[in-house]
Amino acid sequence: MTKSRLASIDALRGFDMFWIIGGGAIFSGLNEIFGNPLTAFIAGQLDHVEWEGFHFEDLIFPLFLFVVGAVLPFSVLKRIEQGHSRTSVYLHIIKRTVTLILLGLILNGLLRFNWQQMRWPGVLQRIGLCYFFAAILVLNTKWRTQAIVTAAILLLYWAAMALIPVPGYGPGIITPEGCLSSYIDQQLLPGKIFEEYYGYGDNEGIISTLPAICTALIGALAGHWLRSNRSPNQKSTGLILTGLLCLVAGYAWGIYFPVIKKIWTSSFVLVSVGYCLLLLAFFYWVIDVKKYKKWAFFFIVIGLNAITIYVIEWVVNFDVIAGYLVQGPAELAGSAKLLILALGALMLKWLLLWFLHRQKIFLKA
Repeated sequence: MTKSRLASIDALRGFDMFWIIGGGAIFSGLNEIFGNPLTAFIAGQLDHVEWEGFHFEDLIFPLFLFVVGAVLPFSVLKRIEQGHSRTSVYLHIIKRTVTLILLGLILNGLLRFNWQQMRWPGVLQRIGLCYFFAAILVLNTKWRTQAIVTAAILLLYWAAMALIPVPGYGPGIITPEGCLSSYIDQQLLPGKIFEEYYGYGDNEGIISTLPAICTALIGALAGHWLRSNRSPNQKSTGLILTGLLCLVAGYAWGIYFPVIKKIWTSSFVLVSVGYCLLLLAFFYWVIDVKKYKKWAFFFIVIGLNAITIYVIEWVVNFDVIAGYLVQGPAELAGSAKLLILALGALMLKWLLLWFLHRQKIFLKA
């Protein structure tokens, strides 16, 4: 049984954060230079879809939640195996949850005390909630129970969205203004509704958090699989086959329950975790099985301090700092200006994380 932390999971988390902290800007810069159909397609994939559908950009958040779940069988169960009391493990889970939610609220403006105009949900808040419920289930149930809970939530979410009528629209309306998720957010969320969701609901709304928990739980199931006594070949093959199955099932389900990230539909869960499983299979096979690790160091440095750089980006404008450092070369580069500025900002962030890595400083929620 694999009990130690897998480098592939840290690298996959870093790969995910790479796109958040500058990867997208780099490929947009490449499109400015070359402007061909391929670079235009890639640049288009780095924007969220308006409502229904799936782009690469729509994978970024579910991939992070998936990795949060994948770590749980290694971290939570390891504490029990090391002799920690269940009470201490519960306290650890609660502490991490509260820290993530509190950080998210502070970034949203909690300390400005203008709570009526503040957005209460958010990315870190959703990560905290998904982590909490997935961790509690991993601590107290076997993988089969976790799979059953996941399937039940996805089916019940579909049933609720399809059958419960929304005043003025009726049941089964999957539009920003008419779906059940939007209606519940409007009725129950305090403060300000997130504008990117057309003002009708919130991207990290109330009931859409339930299927998001399933994303973390499927990640936990993948973690159980990697932690099992099966051979590396069996583990890699299982991840690939399950990923392909999820993709087929997700897109097929999408015919009846559209693939929509903003309300985290059940079909979206399956489609996104399908890609997550394929990415995990690749990273696991290359890094942990074949031992090709040097190329992954760049991503591992990011992955080990993922929440750190996410929070720092809110308070430090790396683009402005990079502008001071590389403005001259950027101005002389013509169409490559955006690319040089994006590379400068990304390298500043990476060097900060590399310094923390060298000092063995890993700031965890």
